Amino acid sequence: MNPQERLLSPKELAKILRVSAATINYYTNMGLFKPTDRKGNLRLYNRRETVGIFEKIQQLRREGYSLRLIQQRLEKGYSV
Repeated sequence: MNPQERLLSPKELAKILRVSAATINYYTNMGLFKPTDRKGNLRLYNRRETVGIFEKIQQLRREGYSLRLIQQRLEKGYSV
C-alpha cells in the first residue's frame, strides 16, 4: 500500500497535521473529515484525502472563512 493511502488513527493524523486529537474529533463531528474505515471504535482516515482537506480548510481560514461556512460549503457539495 502506498504510504499516502495508508489509514491513520486520529492520534497519528493529529501528529501529522500538528493539531490535537480533539481537533480531529471536532472536525470529524462537524463533517469536515470523513473516516474511511473503522477498527472497533477507532475511526481511520485516508492520509492523502484528509491532509488535502485540512490544507484547504487552513487556506479558507486564513482568508477569513469560519468553520461553519466551510462546513456549509461542503454540505452543499462545493469543493473547499
